Amino acid sequence: MGSAQLHGQLPTWERSAPGSINISPAVFPKSALAPSQDLDANKTTADLVTELNESLAKADYAAVSKLFVDQGFWRDHLALTWEFRTAQGPQEILNLLETSSKSRDGFRLKNGTPDTSSALRAPRIGPLDGEGEVIGITFFFNFDTVIGSGKGVGRIINDNGTWKFYSLYTALQELKDYKETINERRPHGVEHGAKQGRQNWAQRREQEKLHKNADPAVVIIGAGQSGLTIAARLKMMGVEALIIDESARVGDSWRKRYHQLVLHDPVWYDHMPYLPFPAHWPIFTPKDKLAEFFEAYVTLLELNVWNSTSIEGASWDATKGSWDVKLLRHLEDGSVETHNLHPRHVIQATGHSGFKYVPQFKGMDTFEGDRICHSSDFPGARENSKGKKTVVVGSCNSAHDIAQDFVEKGYDVTMVQRSSTFVTKSESITGIVLSAYSENGPPVEDVDLLIHSASLALLKTYQISTARRQAENDRDILEGLLRVGFKVDTGPDGAGLFYKYFQWGGGYYIDVGASQLIVDGKIKMKSGQEVSEVLPHGLRFADGSELEADEIILATGYGNMRDKTRVMLGDAVADKVNDVWGIGAGGELRSIWQQSGHPGFWVHGGNLALCRYYSRLLALQIKGIEAGLYGYGEK
Repeated sequence: MGSAQLHGQLPTWERSAPGSINISPAVFPKSALAPSQDLDANKTTADLVTELNESLAKADYAAVSKLFVDQGFWRDHLALTWEFRTAQGPQEILNLLETSSKSRDGFRLKNGTPDTSSALRAPRIGPLDGEGEVIGITFFFNFDTVIGSGKGVGRIINDNGTWKFYSLYTALQELKDYKETINERRPHGVEHGAKQGRQNWAQRREQEKLHKNADPAVVIIGAGQSGLTIAARLKMMGVEALIIDESARVGDSWRKRYHQLVLHDPVWYDHMPYLPFPAHWPIFTPKDKLAEFFEAYVTLLELNVWNSTSIEGASWDATKGSWDVKLLRHLEDGSVETHNLHPRHVIQATGHSGFKYVPQFKGMDTFEGDRICHSSDFPGARENSKGKKTVVVGSCNSAHDIAQDFVEKGYDVTMVQRSSTFVTKSESITGIVLSAYSENGPPVEDVDLLIHSASLALLKTYQISTARRQAENDRDILEGLLRVGFKVDTGPDGAGLFYKYFQWGGGYYIDVGASQLIVDGKIKMKSGQEVSEVLPHGLRFADGSELEADEIILATGYGNMRDKTRVMLGDAVADKVNDVWGIGAGGELRSIWQQSGHPGFWVHGGNLALCRYYSRLLALQIKGIEAGLYGYGEK
C-alpha cells in the first residue's frame, strides 16, 4: 500500500535520519533443514554451547566463527567490549572476537550455560524467521565474564546436517564487584547503637537532595522517563546522580501536553525499572496519570531532583576529567540560587522528542487567528467552538490526537498530510506487534531480552512479517483511508512502525479513533501539498490553493537530539557529539545509550520500554568508568 513519491520528496518509508542507513532485512540460509521429530532440543543446545565454550577457552576464535552459518549474527552489548557491536558472518565475527581479545582485560567472555528455569528460557523448537518456514531452536543462557555476568539468547538451525548458530546475543547484566543494591543486597536501613548526632532517614534524605557536601558524579538533564530510568539504575549501582529539570514538577513533560493525550502502548510494555505499574493500572495510561506516577517514582526510589532548574553553561575540563556546570535554581520564595557543580558525567535525557521542529513559514507573524503553535505547546481544543476552523499540519500520532480533540469540541478540522503515514490499529499493536507483552505473559525482563537479542537486521525481517499481519487486520481502515485520499505506507522495506521509528523517528499513527473520523469526513484531508505561506486567516499551499483557519497547529515533529545539545551546551560540546539516532553502518542505533564522541557526555532517550532496557546498559558503562575498569575511547 505504498504511496507515490510526493513532489520530489522521498516518501517517509524511504527516509532516514541524516546519515542513517536503511538496514537490509536478514535472510536465512537455503540449506536450513527441518528438525527431526525425535530431536532433543536440550541436548542439541547443550552440545553446541559446550563446543562454543571449549573453543573460547582455547582462544580458538576461528573455530568459534565456524560455529555460525554464513549469514549468522553475533550481537554484543558490553559483554565482549565496552561498545554495542553487531557482527554478521564468520569473518566479521572472527574480527570481533580477535579485536575484543586485545582489551585491557583480555577476552572477557567465559563459560555460558543454557537456562532451563522457565518455559520461555529453556531450549524450544519453533520458527525462527517469522513466517514458519525456517524451524530451529531458541534458548536463553547465562554467562560469566572477567568483570561480571550476563544473559543472552541463542538461535540455532540445522545447516545442511550440522547444528550451527544463526544468531547469538550477549549482554552484560552486572559487574561482579559492584552489584545492584536490591533484593538480598538491599540496604539495612537503620543504624543501631548510641552515636552522637545520629540522623534519621528523613534528615539523611534531605542532605542527599541538597548535594551540599559533594558534587554528584552525574548530572542528568531532564526528568521524564529518560532521566528517571537512568537515575534509578545509577542509584542501584551506587553512583550519585542529580536530575535537573526546568519544569516546576516532575511529570510536567507529560502533564502539560495536549488535553487528550494517552499512551498508545499497553501498560505491560511500558513498565519502569524496579517499580512496575500496579495491577489496577489502565491498559493505556493517560498523560496526567503517568505524570503522577513519575512523581511517586521519584519519591519511592529516593531519586534526587531539582525542579525549576536550568543549565546555564557547561564546559569539559580534560585535565580534571570533569565538567564545570553552572545551574540556576528558582526557589518557591522567588529567589534564584546559582550552583557550580563538577560532575564527571552529564547525561542529556531530554528525550527523542526534546527539541521541537517548528518550520518557519513566510507570513507566520501576520496570522490573526486565535492560535498558531507547535503540537508540544498545544494545551487542548477550546470548548464550545462549533464552526471554528482549524488546520493541523502533520499526519502522525500527535496530529491525529489533536485533530480528534478538535472534532470532539465542534471545530471544522482539516489535516494537512505532506507525505505518507504508516497507520495501524491500537488492537494490532497490543495483539500482534507487542503480543509477547501481556497480562499473564512471561516476565517483562525476559521478553525484553528476547526482543533485543535480535540484530536490527533480523528484527527487521520479523517486523516485515508482523506488518503483513497488521495490514490484514487493519485492512478495513486502511482501504477507507485510501478512498478519501489519505496516503498510507508500509514502512521501510515493509517493516512497519518499528523501523520508521528507528530510521526516521516518526511517520506513523497508532489508531485510537481518528482514522474513522477521516474516513467519515469529520476530519477533512489536504494531502500531498507543502505549506508555502501563512496568511492572516489561513494557509496557502505550493499549488496556490488556500485553507481558512482560526487555529493552526504544527504537528511537525522534532529535531535531532544533537540539536538540543547545541542549544543547551553550545557548539564546543555539540560539535564533538556524533550523530544521534538512526541506524549506523555497524547495525546499531547511533550514539544513544553509549559513548557519544564527547568524553563524559551521554544521550539517553526513547519510549518507556527502550528507556527501561537501555538504562541498565548505560549505567553499566558509567559505573565501569567510575570503577576504573576502562576509560573514554577504550573498547
